[in-house]
Amino acid sequence: MSESSKTALITGGSKGIGFGIAQVLIKEGIRVAITSRSKENADQAAAELNKISEGFAIGIESDVRSYESQQKAVQTVLDQWGQLDYFIANAGVGHFAPIEELTPEQWQETIDINLTGVFFSAKASLAALTSTKGYFISIASLAGTNFFENGAAYNASKFGLVGFSQAMMLDVRKAGIRVTTIMPGSVASEFNNHQPSEKDAWKIQPEDIGQIISDLIKLPARTLPSKIEVRPSMPSK
Repeated sequence: MSESSKTALITGGSKGIGFGIAQVLIKEGIRVAITSRSKENADQAAAELNKISEGFAIGIESDVRSYESQQKAVQTVLDQWGQLDYFIANAGVGHFAPIEELTPEQWQETIDINLTGVFFSAKASLAALTSTKGYFISIASLAGTNFFENGAAYNASKFGLVGFSQAMMLDVRKAGIRVTTIMPGSVASEFNNHQPSEKDAWKIQPEDIGQIISDLIKLPARTLPSKIEVRPSMPSK
């Protein structure tokens, strides 16, 4: 089956890493659905992506904190294109503060989106990916193995995500599904309300993560890089 008949679903795909991944995959001839909690943002991003290849992108309003919402997102892809080959669990949030200042609401949102949201994504997509012998890719972080000050919530969510994804890999490979965890360091994206600029040229670019995913899905199915750490080649001066 050619890549032009393959489809991908990317959570949090309206900007940042998710949008960069979508750009690369569409250029590879893969149809892409991107999700956002904002229908307007999802539709606007899909319109930009369709400038690369008309009709290759759709936007879906979806919230990873809701299992039902993830089920609907997967069904939308199936209704649109008849199959799901690649699921990229990218949606994430970061709240950074010492324990005495971190609120229960910030803690809960971080865990709900970064960890539980990936579980919901996996559960919702499992049947479709089994059908296509597909690929599930979670976007974690180097914060999933390296703890740091003011990172209690984020570290907990990403440590948990790495553990979940690697255990899932062992569970579902019997069904022919591959699972990879990608753990980026500093990325030039809008994460945590950052506005990328020329000063971010030293960082990993969102499309670089897209290139890694493009390379992964081209590997023979017998081979699985199950966990990939990604760093800028040179740190900021």
